[in-house]
Amino acid sequence: QVQLVESGGGLVQAGGSLRLSCAASGSTFALNQASWYRQAPGKERELVAAIRTGGSTGYAASVKGRFTISRDNTMNTLYLQMDSLIPEDTAVYYCRARDLVHDLDYWGRGTQVTVSS
Repeated sequence: QVQLVESGGGLVQAGGSLRLSCAASGSTFALNQASWYRQAPGKERELVAAIRTGGSTGYAASVKGRFTISRDNTMNTLYLQMDSLIPEDTAVYYCRARDLVHDLDYWGRGTQVTVSS
C-alpha cells in the first residue's frame, strides 16, 4: 500500500508561482509512474504532468513551458513547480502514483490552488 499526501497549494495572484509537493509513504519501491492531475469546479479531472522512473516527462498543452514536474531519486516525493500562473489554473490538484507491474493505482486527497486575476 502507498499513501500520498499533497501540500503547497494556496492563493496566488496571476503571474505568480507555487510549488506543490506530494509525499509518498509505504511500498514506494514498486512505483514507476507518478503524475499530477487537476479538477476545476464543474469540469472533469485532467492530466497536468507525468514522470516515469527513468525521468521522462510529459505535460498537458495548457501548462507546457509554465509547469515543471520532478521527483526525488527514490520516488518518495513528487513536485510540481508552477510558474506564470493564470486564473484558468485554479483547481484542486491531485497526486497520482502507479505500480504498472501489478496494476495498482494510488491517489492523494488533493490540494487547492486558486489564482486570482
